[in-house]
Amino acid sequence: MKPIIADKAPAALGPYSAGMEVGGLLFLSGQTPIDPKTNNLVEGGIQEQTTQVIQNLRAVLEVAGSSLDKVIKTTCFLTDMGDFAAFNEVYAMYFTGKPARSTVAVRGLPKGAMVEIELIASRE
Repeated sequence: MKPIIADKAPAALGPYSAGMEVGGLLFLSGQTPIDPKTNNLVEGGIQEQTTQVIQNLRAVLEVAGSSLDKVIKTTCFLTDMGDFAAFNEVYAMYFTGKPARSTVAVRGLPKGAMVEIELIASRE
């Protein structure tokens, strides 16, 4: 197992790494809409927050030698399922390969985020 350290993504909010590589598979920890330059949540609604989350995931994937095109599965967490359609609009622009996905509603996320996404990807 090899930890993935990504300087262009926000620092972990706890005792965990941005991801782990095991046998050519990448397991990325959930990313929230924190701007890595300011360490604050991005301003705006679900679409702006989803865009930042995906940009953070992309930064971690790139450090690990992968990309959004190699994502196998995502798990998405929304604090309001009323945002599902707007979330999907942004999500579909980035995940054009349509990886497997689960989306669940949660009561809350760190720093008051509206969305968090974790994923599994391949380096190959």
